[in-house]
Amino acid sequence: MSENGKTSTYDDTWSVDHRNPRNWSSRKKWAMTLVVSFYTLIPPLASSMMAPALPQIAEHFNITNPTVVALTLSIFLLTFALGPLLFAPLSEIYGRRWVLHIGNILSLAFNTSCGFVPNTGSLIAMRLLAGLVGSAPVAIGGGVISDMFSEQDRSTAMAIYSLGPLLGPSVGPIVAGYVTQTVGFRWIFVIIGGLSAAITLVGLPVLKETYAPVIRAIIARRTGSQESAVTKETNQGLGDGWELIKANITRPFILFTRSSICFLLSLYMGLQYGICYLMLATFPTLYRDVYHFGPGASGLTYTGLGLGFLFSTFLGGPVANRVYTRLSVKNGGVSKPEFRLPILIVASFIVPIGLFWYGWSAQAHLHFMMPIMGSAVLGFGVFGTFIPIQLYLVDTFTYAASALATGAVFRSLFGFAFPLFGEQMLDKLNYGGANSLLAGLAIAIGIPFPIWLYFNGERMRSKSSFTQ
Repeated sequence: MSENGKTSTYDDTWSVDHRNPRNWSSRKKWAMTLVVSFYTLIPPLASSMMAPALPQIAEHFNITNPTVVALTLSIFLLTFALGPLLFAPLSEIYGRRWVLHIGNILSLAFNTSCGFVPNTGSLIAMRLLAGLVGSAPVAIGGGVISDMFSEQDRSTAMAIYSLGPLLGPSVGPIVAGYVTQTVGFRWIFVIIGGLSAAITLVGLPVLKETYAPVIRAIIARRTGSQESAVTKETNQGLGDGWELIKANITRPFILFTRSSICFLLSLYMGLQYGICYLMLATFPTLYRDVYHFGPGASGLTYTGLGLGFLFSTFLGGPVANRVYTRLSVKNGGVSKPEFRLPILIVASFIVPIGLFWYGWSAQAHLHFMMPIMGSAVLGFGVFGTFIPIQLYLVDTFTYAASALATGAVFRSLFGFAFPLFGEQMLDKLNYGGANSLLAGLAIAIGIPFPIWLYFNGERMRSKSSFTQ
């Protein structure tokens, strides 16, 4: 029995067991999905919510170097990138539930502390720690969805869960702009801590364990089984203790280095995320210097990206389900991960359109709504690529959380690096040239690869020992 809840050859009763997360009621599954989605929303919200306050933070801490200013924002994503390599395997050893809870509680503490630090070094240190613990739900959430929903039913749930990493960075600055303008930037971090506390109070009683091998191990202990199929399945011949921990923690690195599918899809996802964070970091400069907006109004300019993400969620999930089902029916009822890719191919054409629209309308100083509309098109396309990539990784790899962790690493590393050179790139190329360069990268990486993978993915998967 795989981690996705599929029945094993040695125990056919698990597929109909009421304790199997696949057999839970729809109400229970969706309650879990919403809680995990909110857990996943808070860290990305924390990562970017301070963006509109960067000028005020620089003034308060007397930061004159623009790279250091950008670093206070993006340093969060450095450890946010590395955390999944630890938390995803731990969730496959000890289960999803408590890794999620502990990560959220520590995230509450470190994010709140950012509002009361005395200097720049302390702020960067707290942001670094907040990023590490905040990566837990991003690393594990996709695995939770995989645990509960079958391949045919998980598109909408995955779309809602995936919304957090992108909606958080676009919604946070909308609120933060007015918070900074009225009561000061420190309250941004207090608000983040309050949201973490609120979702913790809901999550502690609602979240249940979903990882099937751990559930069955718990059942075996309670019933006193000494040598059960559960133990064999959980360890899978890897041994006990440190040997098992080592095998699980090294798994994302193995996927990263030995699976070209996982590597390239994660690389493309990282590029999309980096583009979004570059835009988030440069919005305040554009709307302050070109359109002369104050902090509050500047925050509202992030609405375009957020609306693009939302429309893509409500449209992309159901459409992805329909396309997947239709292609499976045409294939004699046999589904394949490649049936997720037509949506990715379409979305990959929309991303460069949004970049060209945003960049050249900003450079031409057109009405401020034009670059906002361009960012909405970009947001629609970016999120349209996220849904099928996440679903493809979950459908393809036996260890869904580890595969998604590999994607999260690329995503966060690009999100960390891109804003560091954003201002310098804009100074050299201006908005039109800079965004045209990014659009060229999106075209070169994003359009040929999904088409090639659609026709060659099955052959590549057959050569991997980690695929289902």
